[in-house]
Amino acid sequence: MDSIIRLNHVTKRFSGGVLAVDDVSLDVARGEFVTLLGPSGCGKTTTLRMIAGFELPSVGRIHLEGDDVTDLPPYKRQVNTVFQDYALFPHMTVSQNVGYGLKVAGVPKVQIGPMVNEALGTVGLLDKAEARPAHLSGGQKQRVALARALVRKPKVLLLDEPLSALDAKLREAMQVELKHLHEQLGLTFIFVTHDQTEALVMSDRVVVMKEGRIEQSGSPADLYDHPASAYVANFIGTSNLIEGRIATSDTNGLVVELAGGRIPLEQAHHGFRGGEQVLLAVRPEKVRLLPPGQGDATNGIVLDGTMRDRLFHGDTYRFEIDIGDARPFLVDMQLVSLTRHTDVPQPGERVRLHLDPNTVSLFRAES
Repeated sequence: MDSIIRLNHVTKRFSGGVLAVDDVSLDVARGEFVTLLGPSGCGKTTTLRMIAGFELPSVGRIHLEGDDVTDLPPYKRQVNTVFQDYALFPHMTVSQNVGYGLKVAGVPKVQIGPMVNEALGTVGLLDKAEARPAHLSGGQKQRVALARALVRKPKVLLLDEPLSALDAKLREAMQVELKHLHEQLGLTFIFVTHDQTEALVMSDRVVVMKEGRIEQSGSPADLYDHPASAYVANFIGTSNLIEGRIATSDTNGLVVELAGGRIPLEQAHHGFRGGEQVLLAVRPEKVRLLPPGQGDATNGIVLDGTMRDRLFHGDTYRFEIDIGDARPFLVDMQLVSLTRHTDVPQPGERVRLHLDPNTVSLFRAES
């Protein structure tokens, strides 16, 4: 990997003993779009701020293109940050806001104009160069903040939840714009968010964090289809987490005992022993409802249950099914797979569910 950013066993402990980041090592490739994903307090923003130079690690080193920048102030690092707060000067025009950093850095005035125009052209706001921030929409303000960060041509662009203040539709549009901007510039992006949809839509790689540590790192598809823990399975997308116990374990596979019966898992699940408490994870869209009477001759896992509720989501139905577990089992079905709305099972009806064993993830209960 041609690493442009390298974190080597980085730890951040604040006064009072609060451990924000705990022994994190991470390599970011040149031109990669990496998202740090996790709930509030997981350490993602602190990690970003240490890369930017706004926080110093308590332990560990940070390298940019092979150079140790751990102790350098932000203005001496070739990285720029886009914050959640646009922080635009209201008395300045758009072009003045974008060029302000260049002016402070002592860039000759004759060079500032072309550099500002190039940055505004990149984000599609050249026609707003003389406008004031008060006359811009939220999305336009965010693009001005992007242009201001890009104008100095950083080697890495850091984005700290920059879309969280936007409404849902504008946020969705800006996700696509950011993805296209990254592809256009070929610049390294490190993005922080707690929104899994943002992470899945935009990223080359997602780094899921929990309690200051990296829980799993991989492509969005890898994390979605092959979560390393119940935490990742539950945080990225929606998963059914079913409590069970290993009834038998041998070279042929496992048999897991659930509240509703026993199911075999033939694929390799190494390290599980008989009697262990486990969690099975399966995505709602990976499950299908069987026609009445079908099931005994079907390859795969078949579970019996009772329809508890059905929720109409426009292009899908979400079914809540009681299989004897504490939580309802969720099944998502596209409307195109139904002949008509009357085919949808009614609350109280008995149903059979089919699961492909290859879509089931298994974890120890303590994970």
